[in-house]
Amino acid sequence: MLNPDEDTEWNDILRSKGILPPKPKETEITEEEIVSIVEKTIKQKTQNDGKKELDQMNLDELDELEDSEDEYVLEEYRRKRIAEMKAIAEKSKFGVVCSISAQDYVDEVNKAGEGIWVVLHLYANGVPLCNIINHYMASLAQKYPQTKFLKSVATTCIADFPEKNCPSIFIYYEGNLKKQYIGSVELRGDKLTKDELEWMLGQSGAINTDLKEDPRPKIRDKMQNDLQFCDF
Repeated sequence: MLNPDEDTEWNDILRSKGILPPKPKETEITEEEIVSIVEKTIKQKTQNDGKKELDQMNLDELDELEDSEDEYVLEEYRRKRIAEMKAIAEKSKFGVVCSISAQDYVDEVNKAGEGIWVVLHLYANGVPLCNIINHYMASLAQKYPQTKFLKSVATTCIADFPEKNCPSIFIYYEGNLKKQYIGSVELRGDKLTKDELEWMLGQSGAINTDLKEDPRPKIRDKMQNDLQFCDF
């Protein structure tokens, strides 16, 4: 029996005579579509297998996956990851809190460099909250080495700086002042926690905090709740 879809010389003759309809054209797939299909397949595979997303994998995990998946696509991801890691490594050059004097101020703060955030703590000796903040900053400097953390005795850095304004935190980006917290009231006094300080620095842009919610007590909500139980 004649199969009109069969690719034979006789069918070609019949098509040329108009007896059979022309062969349907094969759909061409572009390189972009191939890459997209492969990426989608890999993503589905990693999700179904309970594995990490490609963007979350380290270089060793990408190398291992490369053995069983499309080499070209994975190599592109690998290059991207290497570039991202290099960019982070170049900025991760601090990691400690450095003490500065007035003579260091211009070079360390105003000329910190392109893309550099600076957190400067001006403190006074013998003030408990200043000691607490210095302790917190030492931990945050290790956690966020892309940010430059500095501290200085206030009067050493700025002559006649009022001790009542200690602690004070000044946040700079590329040498420009972006945010400041002056005095213990703005810094929640001795009740300040490390998470609260991290949140405040994150909100200013100085660090990319992984905290999702403001850890500070919602004082206004608490006052409203207390008022509901007041007997007037």
